[in-house]
Amino acid sequence: MADAIELLIQGRAHDLGGGFAVRRVLPSVKRRMVGPFIFLDHFGPMDVPPGGGMEVRPHPHIGLATVTYLFDGGIFHRDSLGFAQPIKPGDVNWMTAGRGIVHSERTEPEMRATGFRMHGVQTWVALPMTHEETDPAFEHVEAAKLPAWSEGGVAQRLIVGTYAGRTAPTTHFSPIFYVGVEAAAGGRLVVSPEHAERAIYLADGSLTVGERTLGVGDLAVLAPGQAVEAVAGTAGAKAMLLGGATMDGPRHIWWNFVSSSKERIEKAKADWRDQRFPKVPGDNEFIPLPDR
Repeated sequence: MADAIELLIQGRAHDLGGGFAVRRVLPSVKRRMVGPFIFLDHFGPMDVPPGGGMEVRPHPHIGLATVTYLFDGGIFHRDSLGFAQPIKPGDVNWMTAGRGIVHSERTEPEMRATGFRMHGVQTWVALPMTHEETDPAFEHVEAAKLPAWSEGGVAQRLIVGTYAGRTAPTTHFSPIFYVGVEAAAGGRLVVSPEHAERAIYLADGSLTVGERTLGVGDLAVLAPGQAVEAVAGTAGAKAMLLGGATMDGPRHIWWNFVSSSKERIEKAKADWRDQRFPKVPGDNEFIPLPDR
């Protein structure tokens, strides 16, 4: 199964400010998207000392949906629709930006006071052209409402889409799958061949696919049309399976904006610069439009 991996991408360090570092995996010069997934940030695992935490100030999005999934820790989400929602491990926050939304992501005061362990993945899903200008929306799905199963020493949870005969209740707009994986030492994971584009992202531990062992921060894009087996190492593994149908055309990405149209991104830039986006109730900080 040495040819099961079509392409290997390594995440690169990126600082979100305040000492909160992430691995940025997508987009990459090697590949822009896997299915509708156009952006992937991985943070942790890290032990955050008292007083530390995430401080992502209000910022805008268009043309995408954000998906946050945690293994450890917590994030408090606020958005311009008025939603204020903590996310805990195993839950899903799915925010549809559509024609435009603003949100912030911060650490709750109680967690900041005591310190905490933080580990999670945030992705952006590009919306199909038919839904790029849809109304913005926010959805929180508790872990207990998501399909979950275990086999071969591997626990899996379907976060969004359809996979292995299961369907998650999370809203989606094009064929997609996103699965959280936690494998015991020696656990054997078989990735279903049902979607056109698929990848494994290793968040912790190690996984061996054929003759290649993935390290933390590796995104293995899989060859299409075949089931692929991955075996966890002695420390087990935490991973994400992701992908779906090939998108309906290329996407442009600038800062937090995604669109099939460069002109639409220019309009979003002007709207943010001139503060025409809606505000986030209870979180009124403003980030100036970046120079580049």
